[in-house]
Amino acid sequence: MRTLIKGGRVIDPATGYDEKADVALVDTVVIAIKNVATDFVPDATIDATGCIVMPGLVDLAVRLREPGHEHEGMLASEMAAAVAGGVTSVVCPPDTEPVLDEAGLVEMLRHRAERLQLARLFPLGALTRNLEGEVLTEMLHLTQAGCIGFSQAEVPLANTQVMLRALQYASTFGYTVWLRPQELHLGKGVAASGPLATRLGLSGVPVAAETIALHTIFELVRATRARVHLCRISSAAGVALVRQAKAEGLPITCDVSINSLHLIDVDIGYFDSRMRLNPPLRQQRDRDALRAGLADGTIDALVSDHTPVDEDAKALPFAESEPGATGLELLLSLAYKWAQDSGIALNQALGVVTQRPAAVAGAALGFMATSAGRLSVGGVADICVFDPDVSWTVEACALRSQGHHTPFGGYELPGRVRATFVGGRLAFQA
Repeated sequence: MRTLIKGGRVIDPATGYDEKADVALVDTVVIAIKNVATDFVPDATIDATGCIVMPGLVDLAVRLREPGHEHEGMLASEMAAAVAGGVTSVVCPPDTEPVLDEAGLVEMLRHRAERLQLARLFPLGALTRNLEGEVLTEMLHLTQAGCIGFSQAEVPLANTQVMLRALQYASTFGYTVWLRPQELHLGKGVAASGPLATRLGLSGVPVAAETIALHTIFELVRATRARVHLCRISSAAGVALVRQAKAEGLPITCDVSINSLHLIDVDIGYFDSRMRLNPPLRQQRDRDALRAGLADGTIDALVSDHTPVDEDAKALPFAESEPGATGLELLLSLAYKWAQDSGIALNQALGVVTQRPAAVAGAALGFMATSAGRLSVGGVADICVFDPDVSWTVEACALRSQGHHTPFGGYELPGRVRATFVGGRLAFQA
């Protein structure tokens, strides 16, 4: 298949390339940018006039819920939502149903995702059996099955000795451990501690729930030198600790969710369950610090934290409702909005959802390691065509995910995905 993407503004954050140019694809590979041979005859042409042609997005936090239940169409819906949002590579935490703690389950999930021919799937294996207890999983077998790292998802490890053993093992074999910093007992509330939670009578999650966990993780990293990715930093104090740890040279990376980057605790309003999220929305000073940390590179990547939640689970009172929100189709527009709000260069803003998250996953992406998050000649043709001049209103019911709850419902967002290519194949076109 020969495809020509014609007349777009080509941006590759990894190299700084930013120029109006045609892009030629043959099968799965980009064969030319700008200097397209005059005798190149495409089978299909995409008119990208007025659009940005960029690498496909890499999302490091996409929950698939019940991907093994094919009759429910959950996996197909979420992967379709991914390509509709320009996301060509998704990292899936292990808290699926069933939990990804055995090689056979990982292989089954990957094969089903491959058959859909939509976004690429990179699963994380569970760190402990069924994400509970003190028995570590067979990391070697899970890696051989396709896992790119190991995680506890939202389940904090209560036993520090178990975490130490896990990091020692991971360090020995070069694995990355993905942890959300949350102290077990302090993190049981439903809203960020502060005047709003007190006024609403909601149990609070103090900043210390994050910082205590960070201190523990950093001490263990110092002892083991294991690579750790910190998932969804949420506080100004957390950003400061990460900045110090990076300055020290610890092998850590971290991300922030679109929710924490744009919203604060007062957006909860009158117990709006769409704002029931993990981590909880914090105060404006925290949001400001998160934005600054993403801009200066302390925070490596922006993620959707996509967590589809069904209607019944969100229809409960705020404190009883299930945390989570749909975000795959919003990631690119909310990265673009952050750039507009903060005066960030477009190239830099696109980097936090392409090249920088790809660098977090690193060599674990295998054959994709040199191509993911990049748009270059000879690279894999994972491409997003994005119209920056179109605004759209988020209508939850129109989202492709099976979870239709988002805190951004009714928001007018800038930019819209026009087409997504995965391995040179047109996976989505508006």
